[in-house]
Amino acid sequence: MTAHSPDRAGIAARILATQSHLDVRRSSGAAVSQMLHDDSDAAPGEVAPNRRGDHDLNEIGMRPNPPLTPAAVLVPLLDHGDRITVLLTERAADLRAHAGQISFPGGRIDPGDAHPEAAALREAEEEVGLPPAAVEVIGRLDTYEVRTGFEITPVVGFVEPGFDVVADPGEVADVFEVPLAFILDPANHERQSRVFQGKRRFFYVLPYEDRYIWGATAGMLVNLFEVLTGQTARWR
Repeated sequence: MTAHSPDRAGIAARILATQSHLDVRRSSGAAVSQMLHDDSDAAPGEVAPNRRGDHDLNEIGMRPNPPLTPAAVLVPLLDHGDRITVLLTERAADLRAHAGQISFPGGRIDPGDAHPEAAALREAEEEVGLPPAAVEVIGRLDTYEVRTGFEITPVVGFVEPGFDVVADPGEVADVFEVPLAFILDPANHERQSRVFQGKRRFFYVLPYEDRYIWGATAGMLVNLFEVLTGQTARWR
């Protein structure tokens, strides 16, 4: 692997090192929402530490208004021995929200989920047939806020290759893998923009083959890049 592509042990060590200063607190039920909404350290107009989102590349005012709905996604790392890949999904074309977009398996944190990890594993099993027992959870990335009113906890875990993908056709149109080495090469990170509600909105894009990875998914992949390389992403 390249100098900027750590092996499995190196990835786990860097995720855990980042975790040590994220003040990760395990909670359950309604307490999850309070944990994720804790902005007490942020002054008015400031973004709380370790909270990422559309505001990373945009002026103040792009941050969604609270209260936000807690959600979680699984960032599945597949260890193929000679290379590590990240599993992603293409959302079904007839979904009401984000149809056809590239995303991680994930969704809302339900009251029955003990913590974000439980929600991420449950959603991954429902969407792509990934058994929770096949995932070695190693930590979290920064909470990611989206303009649609969700705050997402990205849960990182290693998956042993070979599990049978069983995509839920109601939610997932396709499942594919992107080499981690591609994500960790900053030359593959782009900043693009669109006019939204009269304002120009900037966002990250990681074009891979014929896939257009953008928005929150690209933002979380850029955060993974920062954690695993120790570099600060461009345009931040």
